[in-house]
Amino acid sequence: MKVLIIGGGGREHALAWKVNQSPLVEKIYCAPGNAGTVDIAENLSISATDINALFEFATENSIDLTIVGPEQPLTEGIVDLFTENGLKVFGANKKAAILEGSKSFTKDFCKKYNIPTAAYETFTDKQAAIDYINEQGAPIVVKADGLAAGKGVVVANNVSEAVSACHNIMEHRIYGDAGSKLVVEKFLTGQEASYLVFTDGKTILPLASSQDHKQVFNGDKGPNTGGMGAYSPTPVLTAAHEEMVLRDIIKPTIDGMKAEGRPFKGVLYAGLMIDGDDVQLLEYNVRFGDPETQPLMARMKSDIVPIMLACIDDTLGEHTIEWDDKPAVCVVLTSGGYPGNYKRGFEISGIDEANAKPDSVVFHAGTTLENGHVVTNGGRVLGVTALGDDIKSAIDNAYSAVKVIQFAHVHYRSDIGSRIL
Repeated sequence: MKVLIIGGGGREHALAWKVNQSPLVEKIYCAPGNAGTVDIAENLSISATDINALFEFATENSIDLTIVGPEQPLTEGIVDLFTENGLKVFGANKKAAILEGSKSFTKDFCKKYNIPTAAYETFTDKQAAIDYINEQGAPIVVKADGLAAGKGVVVANNVSEAVSACHNIMEHRIYGDAGSKLVVEKFLTGQEASYLVFTDGKTILPLASSQDHKQVFNGDKGPNTGGMGAYSPTPVLTAAHEEMVLRDIIKPTIDGMKAEGRPFKGVLYAGLMIDGDDVQLLEYNVRFGDPETQPLMARMKSDIVPIMLACIDDTLGEHTIEWDDKPAVCVVLTSGGYPGNYKRGFEISGIDEANAKPDSVVFHAGTTLENGHVVTNGGRVLGVTALGDDIKSAIDNAYSAVKVIQFAHVHYRSDIGSRIL
C-alpha cells in the first residue's frame, strides 16, 4: 500500500511512525511533513490546506489510503472530494466536521440530543455578549465559534478578562472569521480528560484514555496552547466514567449525526470535564488530538492501518485494539514566546541521543531541515515521548530524554503528568 499523511505536526509524525510499522504499507508520503517524517516518508512540498494539489497527487500516484491530520482540510471538504472520486480517505466529511468547525452547532446539537454539556449562550453581537457576562459573573468561559488552532478558548477568572476576550475575538478578530460568533458558557470544575474513538458511523471502537495539558506554564497557568504535553492512560477516567461517556455522550452523538444527515466516520475526540461521578462534554474535535496522539501511538500494539480502512469500509465491528500496559508520557518542547510571537531557525541538538534512550521516541512538530541541520520552524517544536513501567517512570524517562535536547529559547513544562502522582 501507498499511504499519504496530510499535515506536518507532531500528530502526523506519530501517525507516520505508527503506519510505518504496518506490514501492509510499502511507501509513505507526508504533505508537508517535517524534519522527523523525512526519515520514514517522502515529504511533499504541498500545504495541508491545498486540497486540489493533494487530490491531484493522490490520483496521479495511485495512493491507496490518505490520512488527514489537521482539522482545516476536514472542515473544507477534503474527504468529500477524495471519496467522490473513488479514493480511500480516513477522516470526517465536511458535514460531520462541523462538530469541530462550529462550537455553536455542537452546543445546539448537544441540547437537542440531551448530551451533557455546560449551560451556554451564543452571540453575534459583542455588546450582547458583554451584557450576558456582566449578568452571569465569573469565572466564565468565552469561545470563538470557529477554528482557532486550539487557542480560541478563554477561561476568564473575572469579568474584565471575559470582556477583554470579547473585544479581542469579536472586534480585533485575533482569530479572524472564527470570531464572528461567540459561545459564552458556564465554567465547569473538575479534571479534564481526552477520549478518542474510531467509528465507521455505527460501530464505536474506543482508544485508550489520555489527558492533555493546555496551559503554557506549570500548574496550568498562563494562556491556552495547542497542548504542552499529554499522558495515557489517565486514572481520572474510570471504567464507570467510560461507560457513561459511551452511553450518554459518544453514542448519542454518532446516532444523532446520522439522523441529521451528517454521518460521522473517522476519529472523534471528546474533551471531557470529570467532577466526581459527573461527566460533561467540553468540546469535540473531529481528528486525532495533538499531543495526545503521541502517547497513544506509543502504546498502541495493534496495526492501525486495518482499523482506519475498516472505518472507511463500514467493517469496524470486526476489529479490536491491543494496548501496551505501560503508560506513556509526551512532553512538548516549544519555541520561547509561544503561544505568542516567537523566532524560528534555531538549530536543535540532542535528538539522536534522546531517541537512543530506552522506551523513548522524539516526534517532530515545528521542525525543518536547513543545510542538513534540524532547526526550529514553529511554536510547538518537538514531542518527547516515553513509556515506563508506571506513570512515574514514564515521566522520568520522558524528562531524561528532554534534558539532552537543546535549542535557543527552548521552553517546556516540567510538570507533565505530575498531577496524578
